[in-house]
Amino acid sequence: MRLYYSPTSPYVRKVMVVLHETGQIDDVELVTAVTSPVAPAAVLSGKNPLLKVPALERPDGPTLFDSRVICAYLNERAGASLYGTGSRHWDIRTLEALGDGILDAALLLTYEGRLRPEGARWDDWAEAQWAKVSSACAALESRWMSHLAGPLDAGQIAVACALGYVDFRHDARGWRKGNDALARWLESFESRPSLAETAPREG
Repeated sequence: MRLYYSPTSPYVRKVMVVLHETGQIDDVELVTAVTSPVAPAAVLSGKNPLLKVPALERPDGPTLFDSRVICAYLNERAGASLYGTGSRHWDIRTLEALGDGILDAALLLTYEGRLRPEGARWDDWAEAQWAKVSSACAALESRWMSHLAGPLDAGQIAVACALGYVDFRHDARGWRKGNDALARWLESFESRPSLAETAPREG
């Protein structure tokens, strides 16, 4: 398999964590594809029509894209249990969507500050993105802590990668305020080798 990736992409990090946790990291060749909304990587042409990472090229079918699709595929390929069964399956899927929602909002906030010309930036729009992050963190603190403390699953991975990205790009906004239990959980969860190995570096 061949994974098109960017080392600072939080969506790629989710996939990398799953690869580590399911023992498949040596099954993939990593192909760097540094891309952005205004400068898509040419190497992605013909791989992902949306020109985004991650994209997973596999020998037995079309290239997969979107981190949730790739993570689910890798889970099934390894015979792992990161998505659970029954009602737990839907809890995990919902938690994964919440983590990805944090990522979506935080990434849009990053783009607003790093890619949009200074005179065209919209502060109210940026603050609305941060409000989504804050709301999601409050929901995690009040509703999801017992689940986060349970057995490893894809939802936990998504939330950890999301909060790790918020720390990486928006640490000064202080998401931990009022979310003490969530902050303690992340500190513990990030000690897993798969998280330590995939922590984002400046770039």
